[in-house]
Amino acid sequence: MDNRKEDIALIAGGAGFIGSHLTDALLARGLRVICIDNFQTGRLQNLRHLEHEPRFDLIDGDVIDPLPANLLRNRSISFVLNLACAASPPHYQADPEHTLITSVVGTRHLLRLAEARGARFLLASTSEVYGDPEVHPQRESYWGHVNPTGPRACYDEGKRAAETLTFDFLRAKRADVRVARIFNTYGPRMRADDGRVVSNVITQALSGDDITMYGSGEQTRSFCYVDDLVEGLVRLLTYDGEFRGAINLGNPAEMKVHELAEQIVEMTGTRSSITFRPLPVDDPRRRRPDITLAQKVLDWAPRVPLTVGLEKTIAHFEEEARVAARLPLEKKTAPGRKRRVGGTAGAAAH
Repeated sequence: MDNRKEDIALIAGGAGFIGSHLTDALLARGLRVICIDNFQTGRLQNLRHLEHEPRFDLIDGDVIDPLPANLLRNRSISFVLNLACAASPPHYQADPEHTLITSVVGTRHLLRLAEARGARFLLASTSEVYGDPEVHPQRESYWGHVNPTGPRACYDEGKRAAETLTFDFLRAKRADVRVARIFNTYGPRMRADDGRVVSNVITQALSGDDITMYGSGEQTRSFCYVDDLVEGLVRLLTYDGEFRGAINLGNPAEMKVHELAEQIVEMTGTRSSITFRPLPVDDPRRRRPDITLAQKVLDWAPRVPLTVGLEKTIAHFEEEARVAARLPLEKKTAPGRKRRVGGTAGAAAH
């Protein structure tokens, strides 16, 4: 990657959990970063430490809308990264139409920007393209087992369509593209209300509430710490070799979700009990990435042990709870989502 001073990376969804960590990583590598986010699930607090960073700009905008004119005119954009979509079931199912349109129309807008600027495009896809897999572990050659009309389809099929668009642009030689299929990721800046097993169990354990376990707890997941994932994304973004297919990024260490819950209970010292509820529709029974391709192409594999990652994640949620306890009541209950336009880019960038 040519880190000339004027090189700019545009990150759609840069105020989100993963997007904000990726923003930090690219700034640390000397790039300027423009973030565009509609704050549906992204949060200003994830970027507040960059408020006085001269190489960072933030735009309040939605990629389903036409991109701001000054972005389209910016000839220094060298990288376009699409992380713009709600990624947890409670969030993406809250507005399924918007979820699907974000993956299709939003991806098209960003691909066209990459085409116009000659920029490299990276799509943050997902392990959900494999659905409830019948092949285990999941390798990139597997086409998946997805319910196209179920409650998860807005996200699963949306990401599959986003991959289709991305590879159509590649085949037509309209853009230089990279596609990452991201498996379960955890770490600081996760939202407490995102409905994922790590955040659910930690927040319930810290509050002393019963810990909710869906299904029998025998279903499996593989948990990758966010720093490891971001390193993989940066390596993929900067990869200059010939391979152009999708690449799995995740931790191949598989565990049952009840084992994760038991580990968090032990680490937090909570007296919470574990309660069981029915498994949501189309929830995958097993999930584990085959990362052979990432190891070969990117020389990448996760390194952070689960215990270390969980310690940092628990500390994050403990600090969030302390901050929330100090907030005035009106701040806690204020309706609506936070929105802000900042930086020198004005109303032009997410």
